[in-house]
Amino acid sequence: MGSSTLREVLGATRAVLFDFDGPICDVFAGRPARDVARHLAETLAEFDAALGRKADGTDDPMEILRLAPQGGEPALRAIEEELTKAEVTAVRLAGPPIPGAVAALVAARASGRKVAIVSNNSTACVRAFLLLHELRHLVDVVVGRASYWPDAMKPDPHSLLMASSELETHPHACTLIGDSVTDVEATKATGGRSIGFANKPGKERALADAGADVIVTAMTAVAEALSSPSRE
Repeated sequence: MGSSTLREVLGATRAVLFDFDGPICDVFAGRPARDVARHLAETLAEFDAALGRKADGTDDPMEILRLAPQGGEPALRAIEEELTKAEVTAVRLAGPPIPGAVAALVAARASGRKVAIVSNNSTACVRAFLLLHELRHLVDVVVGRASYWPDAMKPDPHSLLMASSELETHPHACTLIGDSVTDVEATKATGGRSIGFANKPGKERALADAGADVIVTAMTAVAEALSSPSRE
């Protein structure tokens, strides 16, 4: 982890990029990820039995999406479409936003900074959640995963660069708030800054080792720092 403070990082930030699953929403809180993964593995097995068995060994739907291209274009399209449907259903069952998330979005907008959500989840999923909780007006840009292109998911910087372009803000002036090592890795590839959100035991060390500029354990800390009247 860098030696920067939260206020220093945000003081150099002109656009705040929020990861979705973690900092904003617990996507699979109401529909367990393992159930979605099981369904995707069964779907993949319809195209390639051996690949389906391999997919059956993970509880992570995103890992199955990464495997899907090995089954050919029809398999990739089927998995992408099934995962998107599952995500949209899941966020409707996920419950309210993460504590402090709404306050952070509000504070980012109120501070004059631009706001984006940059996610490995589908754009449809993110938008469904924002609409459900009446948060769409707080977000300038939503960049979900590129359809049928799992290699462009974080840690690839593609989505971050898309967001910075749409926000008309140089990547170096963007800061991503994320709870995974891949968020930090993607940010480092753009030359931007990262705030690691250590929302589970063990994440603080992992995010620090990945090189997060600063780490928080609650989104309320981000909201409070963004509400500060001064920019260091």
